[in-house]
Amino acid sequence: MSSASFIFVISAAIVGILVARAVYIVRTERHDTARGCEPGKGDHIIHAEYSSGLSGHSTSYKIPRDPEAYARRFVPRSKGKS
Repeated sequence: MSSASFIFVISAAIVGILVARAVYIVRTERHDTARGCEPGKGDHIIHAEYSSGLSGHSTSYKIPRDPEAYARRFVPRSKGKS
């Protein structure tokens, strides 16, 4: 067996293993569609920190758990209650 055919066989085996693994992962995670968190009352608190070497910034954001309250944040105040 020449070295070129040996490299081809090994490469094909590696690609085959990677494809089989990808198919396996997609099939096992197909029904796992839960994203985000459950809606409810209250807020999520997100802490964001930034540092660029000499200085930095730290802040916290309050994100409502209620999807309608969250969507209301994107409506301009001028378009509010009609």
